[in-house]
Amino acid sequence: MSADIELDFEKRYRLHREVIETLVLTVLMFLVIRLAVQNFQIDGHSMESTLHNNELVLVDKWTYHFHAPQRGDVIVFDAPPQPGTDYIKRIIAIPGDVITVNNGAPTVDGVTLKEFYVSPSMMGATFTDKVINHLVVPPGEYFVMGDNRSGSFDSRSWGFLPANKIVGRAAFVYWPLGQNNYGLLPNAATVFASIPPPTHAALPAHTSSLFASTLPPTVTSAHGYTVHVDINSVFLLAMPALYVVCCRYRKKHHKQT
Repeated sequence: MSADIELDFEKRYRLHREVIETLVLTVLMFLVIRLAVQNFQIDGHSMESTLHNNELVLVDKWTYHFHAPQRGDVIVFDAPPQPGTDYIKRIIAIPGDVITVNNGAPTVDGVTLKEFYVSPSMMGATFTDKVINHLVVPPGEYFVMGDNRSGSFDSRSWGFLPANKIVGRAAFVYWPLGQNNYGLLPNAATVFASIPPPTHAALPAHTSSLFASTLPPTVTSAHGYTVHVDINSVFLLAMPALYVVCCRYRKKHHKQT
């Protein structure tokens, strides 16, 4: 009789432990997902014809923990001219680049861009645009523009975008289905392939929480400037995998004993 009671207790203990482990893993996965991605709804036509009004996109928030934003990336950020409101634009120039814009057409480090993502009918300037002529992008800042050049309120009007305002990279259009561009956004790297790396684009210390770190302190990006890696975020992203490995090890060890 006592053996049956002991066996029943052990079964209930294992069941309760498995339920708790599942709940903990679920919470960890939820936290990781909240850290890594978020949804964003397009409001307006400044990114036509790449992105359309009311489309829903997933924003990749963790990639920039490992490398700095690149030319051509479509990013979501806290708008400097309207704090608390997120904008979505494309990075045209990175720290150290020299930027000139002529009627909506950018020239970066002497190379006039041939942008397949800008419709000729949407090329042009807005009434708020300032003169952009051989401006050097400061360390820790970016020059962004909407693909709808004649209908975008962007760096031409309000200036450079600080790195610490960047939320993440727009990676995937998931709604509505049936649009001509749902799915992964087209890679624009070829547009910027002929631009040489900037010569003085080191990010200053503590410029952005996205790039802040301690161990290791820095890595060098493909563009030749220093990028800080957030080790805490890397560890948090790895926690679910570590937890699963530990659980499997414990179960295997329990069976052996």
